Amino acid sequence: MTVSLLTACGFTTQAAEAEQGPASIPGLTFDHSMELLYAQEFSVDYYEDGYALISIGLEGQYLVIPEGKETPEGLDGDITVLMQPLDRIYLVATSAMDFFRAIDGIGAIRLSGTKESGWYIPEAVSAMESGDMIYAGKYSAPDYERILSEGCDLAIESTMIYHNPEVKEKLEQFGIPVLVERSSYESHPLGRTEWIKLYAVLLGCEEQAEAIFAEQASILESLQTEELTGKTAAFFYINSAGMVNVRKSNDYVSKMISLAGGKYLPEDTGAEDNALSTMNMQMEEFYAKTKEADFIIYNSTIDGELETIDDLLAKNGLLADFKAVKDGNVWCTGKNLFQETTGLGTMIEDIHTMLVNEDPELQELTYMHRLK
Repeated sequence: MTVSLLTACGFTTQAAEAEQGPASIPGLTFDHSMELLYAQEFSVDYYEDGYALISIGLEGQYLVIPEGKETPEGLDGDITVLMQPLDRIYLVATSAMDFFRAIDGIGAIRLSGTKESGWYIPEAVSAMESGDMIYAGKYSAPDYERILSEGCDLAIESTMIYHNPEVKEKLEQFGIPVLVERSSYESHPLGRTEWIKLYAVLLGCEEQAEAIFAEQASILESLQTEELTGKTAAFFYINSAGMVNVRKSNDYVSKMISLAGGKYLPEDTGAEDNALSTMNMQMEEFYAKTKEADFIIYNSTIDGELETIDDLLAKNGLLADFKAVKDGNVWCTGKNLFQETTGLGTMIEDIHTMLVNEDPELQELTYMHRLK
């Protein structure tokens, strides 16, 4: 039995488009659609003369107008117009920064919704240190005066913006288009990574994005020939209240472990209870369900990286009884893991290496390190 690619079926956006055909835009001639392998939450249709129509899940459509071109007369009022060049972007969706980094587009981000201390992408930190990128307030409290004075030409938000819908409305009232991205809703890990193609459309560098994505897809494809390892792995962190935060079995992290040839624990994590991808459980319950896991991966992105087994046991002494702790098979993610969205194929490869490499001297992987 080999590792399954878990290729997505029933593509929501693309399936609907296949039935309806590309949107008819007055004055534009349809050319072709972007090929997507895993992403379900967006599609892109190209029209002659460089126009591109981005459709995002439940969020709407965005027509990218090439520099020097005009907005088509009679364009549907529900389609948001994005005029290139887009080089004064207010980026609030942190997951998108790595896509811009990978396509050499950090320079297009003038305004950040995250402070310098919150970034783990070196290029973003450098841009903020130099003043090329400036903080303009978080998603719920943007600095409208600064955003307007900087000539912002696009705000990129996560769906968190719907907790404060008045912010989106106000930005749009000021004439700033708002693109709400949904990469976190992708069911397949590489569906998230494939969003690099969408951001490349905004900057006009699709070939570069395609090459980056193809590299990650090829890593995953190479694992198809690998046998299932029979190894189990838990992925979690312990919150300030002492509860264990775990991923649900349908979450993309759980799927990465499966794609790497392992089996995620705990198995029965209420995948359909609600839209959240994580859940908390008492340590006693976690102990009962994961004590025999072959590997532990500690998620450092919330409360900081661990370096030693003692650091882990300081979280809760019950962990000393875990098989993985006794065997020295405890790993910790880097804090950069969830911001480096272009590397999910590499993360799957890391997990696979962890599962199959029995060398105790192996201490460092791209996104994880072994606790000493």
